[in-house]
Amino acid sequence: MTSPVTARDRAKAERSDAILHAAARLFAARGYSGVSLEDIGAAVGVSGPAVYRHFAGKQALLGAVLVKVSQDLIRGGRRVSAESPTPDERMRALIVFHVEFALGNAEVIQVQDRDVAFLSEEDRAEVRRLQRAYIELWMAALSPLHAAPEGADQDELRLRVQACFGLINSTPHSTRAAARRHSATATVLIAMADAALRATT
Repeated sequence: MTSPVTARDRAKAERSDAILHAAARLFAARGYSGVSLEDIGAAVGVSGPAVYRHFAGKQALLGAVLVKVSQDLIRGGRRVSAESPTPDERMRALIVFHVEFALGNAEVIQVQDRDVAFLSEEDRAEVRRLQRAYIELWMAALSPLHAAPEGADQDELRLRVQACFGLINSTPHSTRAAARRHSATATVLIAMADAALRATT
């Protein structure tokens, strides 16, 4: 039997989430090396040392941010895949999901692209494991759309998927926040990603 969640537990969880969001925002704006625990604490109204009540340090915070984004991607990708009955619908659902995720989480995407080298070995290995699983999920969805008589080429599928991610994930670096919120941005990205994945050679 599990213990009931108390108001104190909820408050601690909310503070941890606030610290994570502040860390992601500051890491995106200044880079991992340009942010201190004092900066992160100040952003949520606590002292730098108080952050240690929730996370072991700045590197652990970066790990929590990047492991969580990888977990969210694989969890969301599996959900939309399971809800899609045909290969075309599955591929389309994954594209829409990833585009919406990238546009809605631009700061975390920027941190993932730039600061992964600062992760601990354990967190880096976990992020890579989750990323491989996400790529393989996309490859499995894409394979039926490119199946030759001898079967789809795995290296080519991986290349297409990673190129598609590069296209979508570059948006946080190349567009302003207002443009990312505009529905036309998502529409254009979805169309471009779909065309890149399906292009014939």
